[in-house]
Amino acid sequence: MDILLTASALLIVIALPLIAIYFRAKRGNRGKAPLIANFCCFFGLLAFGAVFLFTQSAEAADAAGGMMTSDGFAKGMGYIAAALSVGLSGIGGGIAVASSASAALGALSENEGILGKALIFVGLAEGVALYGLLIAFMIISSL
Repeated sequence: MDILLTASALLIVIALPLIAIYFRAKRGNRGKAPLIANFCCFFGLLAFGAVFLFTQSAEAADAAGGMMTSDGFAKGMGYIAAALSVGLSGIGGGIAVASSASAALGALSENEGILGKALIFVGLAEGVALYGLLIAFMIISSL
């Protein structure tokens, strides 16, 4: 019954903003706000399901004869933390590389002798994403 309820809630959460986008586009309005609401609702419900619906409680571990030694909620939160670490550091690194690389190209057009210094700053910006990946490996290894 829980799966049927979750599936119907997921369908409603996905379909309602898409219907709003359709009717807004039909009237000539932009559908950016309902599309953002659709993404937020979908990924919010996905995170809710990952944390609360697909984890096992301590009573289930005792019923299984003590086979499970770790709490499912803690593992789920650890995986979400690792995913956020990689995703947000990737986004931040992309923003940093975009701004530093464009500034480096602009400075390079004025003075060709600063290529090495400019590449160092672009490389430092890429390091942000690598640090996020490193933190995610540390989180996953401790689960």
